[in-house]
Amino acid sequence: MNKTITTLCLSAAVLLSACVSQSTYKQEVGKADTYQRLDNQLKSEVAADQAQITQLQGLVRVTLANGILFPEGGWEIDSRGKATLGKLAPILKTFTGQTIVIKGYTDNLPIGPELRQRFPTNVDLSKARAQSVADELVAGGVPAAMISVSGFGEADPVAPNDTPQGRAKNRRVVMDIVEAK
Repeated sequence: MNKTITTLCLSAAVLLSACVSQSTYKQEVGKADTYQRLDNQLKSEVAADQAQITQLQGLVRVTLANGILFPEGGWEIDSRGKATLGKLAPILKTFTGQTIVIKGYTDNLPIGPELRQRFPTNVDLSKARAQSVADELVAGGVPAAMISVSGFGEADPVAPNDTPQGRAKNRRVVMDIVEAK
């Protein structure tokens, strides 16, 4: 009898420890909904390997290749970039209780002489690109107070910089959609 009671108590404890709070459940459902809405909007970009959407613990990450946002070596959003961000803004502006952290990255090649006058380092260029994305989202109705911007230059590469394909992957803008604290 004691063995049965002990087994039942242990089973109940295991089951109860697997439960999550209502707020945690709502956050997880919200992240899944955010992921699904963004994925639906960027299906063609994801299929073309120009965008990636990832659901991580505590955030949803949208990674956009520079080629979909900017002309080669540029920092101002081109028409294709405006169209892409125009798909995201209507979704992002509906979020409440979340922040959007926009991070710019470059490859490890030095900036060319024409750009160097304006952007002395890759960090400066990457921050300008992230800021251009933020400005475009704000123009699309996303509240500026939800957005923060950082430039990381060549830090945190996602591919080796020794091939053109690897460098292209490293030139990116990442948007982390995070629950506000």
